Amino acid sequence: MTLSPSVLSVPMAPGVLPRCAEARCVVRSNLPVNGEYRLLTLDAPPEVLDCQPGQFFQLLCPEPEGEHPFLRRPMSIYGYDAEAGQLQFLYKVAGAGTRGLATLRPGGMLNVLGPLGQGFSMPQHWQDLLLVARGVGLATLAPLARAAQRSGRRLTAICSARRPELAMSVDLFRGYGAEVIVVHDEDGSSTPEALRGLIEARIAAGRVDAFYTCGSSRLLRLLQDLGQRHGIPGEIAMEQQMACGLGMCQACVRPFREEGGIVQRRVCREGPVFPLLEAIA
Repeated sequence: MTLSPSVLSVPMAPGVLPRCAEARCVVRSNLPVNGEYRLLTLDAPPEVLDCQPGQFFQLLCPEPEGEHPFLRRPMSIYGYDAEAGQLQFLYKVAGAGTRGLATLRPGGMLNVLGPLGQGFSMPQHWQDLLLVARGVGLATLAPLARAAQRSGRRLTAICSARRPELAMSVDLFRGYGAEVIVVHDEDGSSTPEALRGLIEARIAAGRVDAFYTCGSSRLLRLLQDLGQRHGIPGEIAMEQQMACGLGMCQACVRPFREEGGIVQRRVCREGPVFPLLEAIA
């Protein structure tokens, strides 16, 4: 018997966010990528595939044996393809929710809600893009790299990890035409000091118009400093614990800088993508 996705439309406030949908998607595959991460691929209906890079979904995770995850889990989009009808998430098994995701088998069903949040922007004058992230943070930048390739941008992706074999999405970024640089903790190449020299050399060569990053506080502080010194803008996808993912519960509020002082914003609704210099590590 073939299982078909079902969709429940969820209208959003006009002019704020596009419509999202709740859908029951069919699991196509759920495979380990390395010793820490798994790639979940779903057959999804068109209503949940009108996505932007940087957006996320709220996943209703299955209950692993003896555990009962109560809330949906927010997860950034790793890949989406409306023509193929597929949606992908890259995740690390770390808690009850992701342990539940790891139990999914081909042919099973997963309830998703999305796409949610504000995605990355890519102004026309940003032609040389530098993507810097660590671990699963690179998953959030994968759809951005795809969009950049389609619009003819030049890409450099710095992939940071604890060990070389744990560097994520290296082949994927290369497939999108990026120059990929892998840095890691074992040889010290991933320290902020080492990265500073690496990035400043590219700035001096005129190869950086904008920074993009996700998650890491130390990378945020480094890129903010370089951005201020050299007048380079950028964006960051913020990571934050969430409950509803729709902006109602206020659980994901955190402070941001504006010219008039510090303001409070919801990561799920006003974000998760924010201007780099406004974020507070």
